[in-house]
Amino acid sequence: MADPRSRWRPQEDAPVWLYGKHAVLAALKNPKRNLLRLAATDNAAAWLAEQHKVPGNTESLKPHQIDKLLHEGAVHQGLAGQFSDLPRARLKDACNGKDDRPVIILDQVTDPQNIGAIIRVAAGFRAQALIVQERRTPPLAGALAKAAAGTLETLPVVKAVNISRAIEALQDMGFTSVGLAGEADIDLPALDVSGPLAVVMGAEGKGLREGVRGHCDQLVSIPLAEEVESLNVATAAAVTLYAVTQGR
Repeated sequence: MADPRSRWRPQEDAPVWLYGKHAVLAALKNPKRNLLRLAATDNAAAWLAEQHKVPGNTESLKPHQIDKLLHEGAVHQGLAGQFSDLPRARLKDACNGKDDRPVIILDQVTDPQNIGAIIRVAAGFRAQALIVQERRTPPLAGALAKAAAGTLETLPVVKAVNISRAIEALQDMGFTSVGLAGEADIDLPALDVSGPLAVVMGAEGKGLREGVRGHCDQLVSIPLAEEVESLNVATAAAVTLYAVTQGR
C-alpha cells in the first residue's frame, strides 16, 4: 500500500502538516486554523513557550519520532503540527483594482521551496496576493510552508484553474499585467506603469507559456551580465518586486 504522506496533493480542505518553528508558530496564531495535533521536542516546546501559549495537549516526542509523522527529509526543527487547511482564497476577494500593491502570478512554477520563498518575498513587499495554477501547485503545507517562514498565514494564495483567465479577470479590474521574459525588449528599470500591477512569472527554464505570454500587456526582462543566463525564480521575484514597488 502506498504511503499517504507521499501523495502530491491532498484532498481539498483535508488536514495538513506544517513543520519548522516559524511556520508552526504562525499557524498557531492564525484564528483561521484549527490545531488537530502538535508534536514538539523539549527544546522546541521551551522555545514555543517563550513565543506563544503551548497547547495543553502537545505531545513530547524525540526528533526521530517526529520524523515518522512527516515526509522523508523534512527539516522540522523539533516542531510539527497538524492543522486544518486554510480557507480557499478567491481572486475577487484577494485582489483589489483600487490598491496599488502588486499581485504576483506564477505560471507552472512547481518547486515547493521556490513557491514558499516567493510567498515570503511577496509578503515582504506587501503584495496583495499570489496566484498559482491549481493543478500544478504542490500543497500549501510542508516544505512550501517552511520556506514561507510563517507568511503563508498572512498572504492570500489564490488557486486559479486557468492562469490566462485569471490575468483577464485582473485586467477587467484595472490591473496591468507584466510578464517576465528574458528576451523582452523592455528592461525592468525602464518599466513605467501606474496603477495596479500584476507580475507574471514562469517556471525556470521553460519560462512563460505562449498562451500566458500573449495575455500579458507588456513583457520585461531583468538585465543581467552576459555570462548569467537567468536567475532562480524566487530571486527574480525579489528583484522584480523591489523594482516595481519603489516610489509607489
